[in-house]
Amino acid sequence: MKTLITFVLLLILSFLENPIFANSSLKADFKTGDPGITSINSMTFGPKGILFIGDSKSAQIVAIDLSTHPKVDNSAVKIDFLDKLIADMLGSAIDQIQITDMAVNPENDNIYLSVHHSSGNVILFRVEHNTLKKVSLDNISHSKTSLIDPVQKEAKDKRGRKLRKWAVADIKYTSGKVLLSGLSNKEFASTFRSVDFPFTDKQDYGSLEIYHAAHGQYETHAPIKAFIPTKIKGSSHIIAGYTCTPLVIFPMNSIKPGEHNKGRTVAELGSGNSPVDMVEIKNGGQRYLLIANNNRPLMKMDFTDLESYNGSLTTPVVKKGAAEGVDYVNLPFVNVQQLDKFGGTGFLIVQRESSGNLTLKKGNSWWLEK
Repeated sequence: MKTLITFVLLLILSFLENPIFANSSLKADFKTGDPGITSINSMTFGPKGILFIGDSKSAQIVAIDLSTHPKVDNSAVKIDFLDKLIADMLGSAIDQIQITDMAVNPENDNIYLSVHHSSGNVILFRVEHNTLKKVSLDNISHSKTSLIDPVQKEAKDKRGRKLRKWAVADIKYTSGKVLLSGLSNKEFASTFRSVDFPFTDKQDYGSLEIYHAAHGQYETHAPIKAFIPTKIKGSSHIIAGYTCTPLVIFPMNSIKPGEHNKGRTVAELGSGNSPVDMVEIKNGGQRYLLIANNNRPLMKMDFTDLESYNGSLTTPVVKKGAAEGVDYVNLPFVNVQQLDKFGGTGFLIVQRESSGNLTLKKGNSWWLEK
């Protein structure tokens, strides 16, 4: 009998230590109600159907529970005239709406779009059978935390543009932490944050410095516009994209809370451009980095090229629009406004086609095959 009791206790302990079982505690402090979301600047999924929202206007991170949403078969997803569909649903004009982000739940391939309306309203949509269904945000299971030292609401850049929207520039989840890039109110404004989840009072963040080859100088004020956490030669790193368009690597173990951190610029992807989204795709035993841009085609970079590049750009790229550093390929997808991974080995885009049609569709995975 003692042997049986011991076995049962050990079995229970093994379940408690199992990460999947532990995930059930991720929503222990969630409550149902209005989380007070005033903007959706960036979104990313974590485990158990939790969607993390970076809300720059309110300087907060909100985690909402979407696990009750049924899986939708999006294998043949394609929505044409997406902006008109959204405008019609909101009883508005196309020029009054802005799609701010797209996120795909990797657990079931459900697709979500965030929209800002000129009235100030924030809307979250779920794709359902090639149309859209509004997701209520005023009475939802959620948890949230406020950012420490965000860029001030009244702060402006040298051109008079408001900077508060970059309080959260990009957001990702990995290994129990929510990672955010953006701007703080400190002297060296470019900031990278690591926030434990479930949320606590602890919030680590440090300032960043990079060499901007197109500008020919070191910079501490421009935020990371898009990034991914990944492995490079087996170690944890951040690959970060900035406006105009340096690609920079930060080893995770060198990003110290409360300290100034310098990255290694491994590529200049061309001036006059800004990255919109960045994803890592694994296909056929190969890893690829895809970068969507506001003024250039979708870019593909092979991780073998990225890992074999040991140099660092430390001198100006004087030719306007020229690229240096790690090689990349321009894919035949232009005017890609949103990008995310889809179906394990593919990708999903929102693209403005040459006809003017704004379409949500799968990217051709042929470009990610050997």
